[in-house]
Amino acid sequence: MSAQESAVPASACATMSDVRREIDRVDRAIVELLAERLGYIERAAAIKQNRASVRDEARIADIYAKVKVLCAAAGFPHAIAEPMFRALVEGCIAHELKTFDAKHV
Repeated sequence: MSAQESAVPASACATMSDVRREIDRVDRAIVELLAERLGYIERAAAIKQNRASVRDEARIADIYAKVKVLCAAAGFPHAIAEPMFRALVEGCIAHELKTFDAKHV
């Protein structure tokens, strides 16, 4: 059974146990998505031909702009999402640099 199949809407949670179970389910899904994202980061490190192309400021700005739009559409506070995405992007860039160096030595 997937995480989405077992989802209980927040409004249907009657106890803190219900709420915590659903938060744990969401956290598992987030980690799975982050792991999937990292796979693409590692593939990018293999595809890119030079180390300088790992950090792409235009792409970073595009990600942040898209996140802002997604937050507005989802009703999620951008003030919460922005620092999380900044940490995610910087962490992924660091990982991509390390992966690039290991593959292109």
